Amino acid sequence: MTGSTLFTDAMALSPSGDGVYEGLLNEHWTIGPKVHGGAMLALCANAARTEFASGPDGNDVEPIAVSGNFLWAPDPGPMQVVTAVRKRGRRVSLIDVELNQGGRTALRAAITMGTPEHHVPPLLSVNPVIPLMTPEPPPGLEPIGPGHSMADIVHLAHGCDIRPSLTTFTRRPDGGMPVIEYWVRPKGCPPDVLFALLCGDVSAPVTFGVNRFGWAPTVQLTAYLRARPADGWLRVLCTATQIGQDWFDEDHIVVDCAGRIVVQTRQLAMVPAPGGGADDPTGA
Repeated sequence: MTGSTLFTDAMALSPSGDGVYEGLLNEHWTIGPKVHGGAMLALCANAARTEFASGPDGNDVEPIAVSGNFLWAPDPGPMQVVTAVRKRGRRVSLIDVELNQGGRTALRAAITMGTPEHHVPPLLSVNPVIPLMTPEPPPGLEPIGPGHSMADIVHLAHGCDIRPSLTTFTRRPDGGMPVIEYWVRPKGCPPDVLFALLCGDVSAPVTFGVNRFGWAPTVQLTAYLRARPADGWLRVLCTATQIGQDWFDEDHIVVDCAGRIVVQTRQLAMVPAPGGGADDPTGA
């Protein structure tokens, strides 16, 4: 392990001209051997934000909606991010982004730019996280690290303090859907909008609750940035509506230490095969 573990370094981009940027997602931003989908999505969002900021109206604008299609799973290493501004509007703009490696497109995203919610109370909010999760992880909740059962897979833990509540991974006694709880924050820097977007894909698959433990490749993920996070722990609540024989959905709600919803995501992924392992639908 030789690369930087700082999230800010993972999001760094070097412009190459004509809306093209060079980035690097190293071995610390992987799940198993492959680059983490949330890190890929956050890097694309940063490229869109950087490209938009180069125009006349880039101040105070963030990637408020990110819709990504995953074509194949890249290896850790250099990435090229290609942006194309489709619309510069008064309140809403649109940028298309492709994340490429080795001449192949790994992720294609449509990113909506706008101003997220300000620090004012919402008109109405139904926040399921507040009654379930405290602003900080409960005492004794282990971080993923040496000796943890997830340490060999979740390499994100080199750059993030990730504390999953393993008691919530299994099917509920009433037969209902698992509701998985995580407390997460980056190491060495406060959480920002890009890290909050990454947290919208931080959970292990909800298929763990039906004893399907293999790779569950994400095919499509949509994230909404609702607000900029406060400095502190991010609480992540993960659940689903249906786990089918072939496909399942997975929802994340990310709430900051002030109790505000900062990110919501929904993804469509493939159910792991019985006994672990899943075929890659993209032919990678």
